[in-house]
Amino acid sequence: MNLVYDVYQSKIGNLYILSEDGFIVSVDIGDEKFNKLKNEYIEKGIDIKKSTEDLKEAISQIDDYFNGKRKVFDLNIRIEGTEFQKSVYREMLKIPYGETLYYSDIAKNINNPKSVRAIGQASKCNKIPIIIPCHRVVGKNNIGGYMGNHSDLKEILLNLEKQS
Repeated sequence: MNLVYDVYQSKIGNLYILSEDGFIVSVDIGDEKFNKLKNEYIEKGIDIKKSTEDLKEAISQIDDYFNGKRKVFDLNIRIEGTEFQKSVYREMLKIPYGETLYYSDIAKNINNPKSVRAIGQASKCNKIPIIIPCHRVVGKNNIGGYMGNHSDLKEILLNLEKQS
């Protein structure tokens, strides 16, 4: 297993991009979450290294996104989770840049119309935010959550896409 990471300083905080054997497996927003993940790997005896070269393309595409030059990512990602979560993430990948869908729209699109709350939970568990654009899924009465209680970050991302 070849685990490498790099850091991108974004408008919403440090983004830690983690790659396993050439596939992006996570994007952690903020130092705390990534440091916890890194320590878990180290405790298990798994080597994780910082590598600017291996993640050069990912950093470049994320930079282009934050600068309004990229609307679609073209990166090798490994979507992980339950089959239900994977179906939600695949549906999120279809949401065009600058647009939003309701949680209920995602539920209908995956032929599971009663799963609105589960869509929210799957979104919260998304390991590759921004690239899998869970920020583009909103509630009918409010913006909805983002990474738990960080709806402020979700709002920044949505506004960024509206400006481009």
